[in-house]
Amino acid sequence: MNRKGKKFRNAGLNLVAHNDPKSPISEQYRMIRTNIEFTSVDKKIQSIVVTSAVPADGKSTTASNLAIVLAQTGKQVLLVDADLRKPSIHYAFNLSNTQGLTSVLVNQTILRNAISNIDIPNLSVLTSGPVPPNPSELLNSKKMRLIIEELTEIFDYIIFDTPPVLAVTDPQILSDQCDGTLLVVKNGETLKEAALKAKELLHRAKVPILGVVLNNMKFKNSSYYYTYK
Repeated sequence: MNRKGKKFRNAGLNLVAHNDPKSPISEQYRMIRTNIEFTSVDKKIQSIVVTSAVPADGKSTTASNLAIVLAQTGKQVLLVDADLRKPSIHYAFNLSNTQGLTSVLVNQTILRNAISNIDIPNLSVLTSGPVPPNPSELLNSKKMRLIIEELTEIFDYIIFDTPPVLAVTDPQILSDQCDGTLLVVKNGETLKEAALKAKELLHRAKVPILGVVLNNMKFKNSSYYYTYK
């Protein structure tokens, strides 16, 4: 376990909101947080799915940094690695993945024993656990719905990192159980057709889309930029 204040640098996920909270990129994550807070004026937004159109769009980085900036407000936040096919959150936070969400889903452990406390105040992590043969079925189970209900009683925000929506049905399944979804697209790499198809699939599933996060925008004063639409 890292000492408090030590920087996390693993798995290619840049946890900039923790490592460099005064940076322009961290400020953009706080802007996303602010937009979510304004969105929740009429409807409580507590459980949020983060997905992308295709792989390598930056969804895991976005989910992790969003969880961090929410925790920085003093709220109790849980980051859940619900990418049961290619998990990465445990690498980013130097955690074991011998047990996690899948372990709870198949009754190998209880929920509180699977949640890890880390050296970021107010933030906890639920790793994916061992990769199962039937991810979609597990996420669509009654047990998963019960887990989400239990988590909403404990945490102010639950952020779910999920696979790309064009690859598998997992994000749609989980989004149906949550309050809103963020779609991440990468400037210069995500094809317009792929982004529109992802949006169409989410709309068809009647998923409430909170917004689209566009990353990898290049500006004169910053090489990496996140925005919210």
